[in-house]
Amino acid sequence: MKQYDLNLLAALDALLATGSVTAAATRMHLSTPAMSHTLARIREVFEDPILVRAGRRLVPTPRALALAEPVRQLLVQAQALRATAGQDWQAQPRRFVVRAPEGWAVAYGVVIAQALAERMPHASLQWLPEAPHDPGALREGRIDLEIGAVRRADTRAQAVLLAAQPLVGAARAGHPLLKGRMTLARYAGARHVDTSPRAGEPASVDRALAEAGLARDVALLVPSTFTALIAASRSDLVATASARTARKMAEPLGLALFKLPVAVQTEPTRMAWHPRHEGDEAHQWLRTCVTRVFHDGRSTVPPPATPATRT
Repeated sequence: MKQYDLNLLAALDALLATGSVTAAATRMHLSTPAMSHTLARIREVFEDPILVRAGRRLVPTPRALALAEPVRQLLVQAQALRATAGQDWQAQPRRFVVRAPEGWAVAYGVVIAQALAERMPHASLQWLPEAPHDPGALREGRIDLEIGAVRRADTRAQAVLLAAQPLVGAARAGHPLLKGRMTLARYAGARHVDTSPRAGEPASVDRALAEAGLARDVALLVPSTFTALIAASRSDLVATASARTARKMAEPLGLALFKLPVAVQTEPTRMAWHPRHEGDEAHQWLRTCVTRVFHDGRSTVPPPATPATRT
């Protein structure tokens, strides 16, 4: 095999992650012709086409698929070498990217950021919204943690169950639905705000209502539970949310919560990360911090973290 440098591996990683010469060029801050030349060098070094045309798309060869994870691991290890040898992990500059439901940044973000500032003063925290159609972000290193329902497309990802919360109803204080006995028919007959469902996956409350021969009148669909709770607080729409999220937001939004008049499957909240971070002390600390803040609001976390039980 011919010699190559780390930049060539970084370009290979970008090409495999994007499946596009143009997109890889943008990620690497190169021109498209320069990236095309780099792809030619990669093909020469590895003696394989790496990406081949399939209609309008480029698809990886079996050899490229086998290279993807080892290359990613090598790049992560190379980045770690940039830190001063023997430097305390708490003193290292770091940016953690967390993808979570929208309400997380509001409900827990400030407490976690304050804890991070105390433990790792040179680190920062970025919150991104859920993206169910982007399953490769953990594997590709674009995010450090994923929080939420976490349908794991990457079976190598590590995950822990944070909570399996029951659902509750939420309506503005004084809503007519809150007066009198809460029946299944009254709940279903109200006008509802709901989050956009995943393709082919009806909400658990709708499945339960369907079994009773009823259906909700969903007047508004929004991107997140947090937005649904805001909409309910400013209208006569009724929201349905996990108990923990709803209780966290009820007081500031002026919402009244009520028990659903139908048995509904609990909604699991998980936290997932890539195995490359398993032994990373800073990442371990962040995971423990997130878990503690989520459960009881505390931000005091001893270093390093003790990994939670996996699911």
